[in-house]
Amino acid sequence: MDSLKYYVHDLSPFAIHFTGNLGIRWYGLSYMIGFIASYFLIKWLAEKQKLGLSGEMVSDFVTYCAVGTMLGGRLGYCLFYSPDLFLKFKPDFPFWGVFAVNEGGMASHGGMIGVVLACFVFAHRKGLSTLYLLDLVCLCGPVGIFFGRIANFINGELVGRPIQSAVSWAVKFPADMLGWSYGDQDKFQALTEAYVKLGGSKDQWLSWIDKMKVESTARDSINHFLYQAIEAIQGGNKEVAAIVEPLLAPRHPSQLYAALLEGLFLFVVLFLFWRTPKKFGTVAAMFGMMYSIVRVVDEFFRMPDAHIGYQLFDLTRGQWLSIAMAVIALALGIVWQRTGTMMSPGWGKVQSLKLSRK
Repeated sequence: MDSLKYYVHDLSPFAIHFTGNLGIRWYGLSYMIGFIASYFLIKWLAEKQKLGLSGEMVSDFVTYCAVGTMLGGRLGYCLFYSPDLFLKFKPDFPFWGVFAVNEGGMASHGGMIGVVLACFVFAHRKGLSTLYLLDLVCLCGPVGIFFGRIANFINGELVGRPIQSAVSWAVKFPADMLGWSYGDQDKFQALTEAYVKLGGSKDQWLSWIDKMKVESTARDSINHFLYQAIEAIQGGNKEVAAIVEPLLAPRHPSQLYAALLEGLFLFVVLFLFWRTPKKFGTVAAMFGMMYSIVRVVDEFFRMPDAHIGYQLFDLTRGQWLSIAMAVIALALGIVWQRTGTMMSPGWGKVQSLKLSRK
């Protein structure tokens, strides 16, 4: 495996960089592209199916879903993966850990909960069927997930597990360093030269290493530098990259696997599934079950959050959340199939059906 020269991830998170932390990030652009694509897809379906969602309503509906995704995604990450962010405050922007989206980012399951709530609110205000709206957003969801996972790769976050055989597509992620505090602290010694290259003092760095096991300020200082080193590599600093590269493990580009499975594959399956008429909620239930399956699969190639690690049966937090989601989706799907009477036409064969709140 050492005979291969692996790509060291050095992509900038900024599509357009102004200064410091100011700029247009790929992460934000991915959400915008996902929402725009969803708008046109929902508008196309609404016009074909004629179930009460007018073209004028679509933009408002997508806005509701966008707000639900952003709020739910961020709050979901804080709740499911890092509750300490609720209590983390600092004097500089963004002041509160919950607003510091660069620390952990968003949680897919939280974003989905936010979208479900947005559908309930919008349906109540407009007199539409919640289940029909859920079907629409669940068909479009994989589109947003696809672009979001591509952005995860560009950001070099949610890195994959170490690859066990020599393959040319393995990637070395500088973000690997963020997990060293949980088991590879000896590697910090080898970063001394990198710290000096970025303007630090060798004695200061070695002092932090000696104290990091007993002093939180030393650990925080080291973590702050790790983010600086990652940004330096993303900014094209070849000297720092050369120091860090031998310390990094070749990993699966799990973000790209997820983009294909959770995004492209799931969208194609759901799109073809809805070609024919379905009871309200059927597409949403299918999405819930299928997303859970592919998420469990692709998490076998992705590292768990370093501060959480593996859980029961060596599964990750994301896998357990997906299993719970699959059970809920299956149960709701059975209930909706047995009790539902309203049908939505598919995109392949359109019928005029009356829409009622369900």
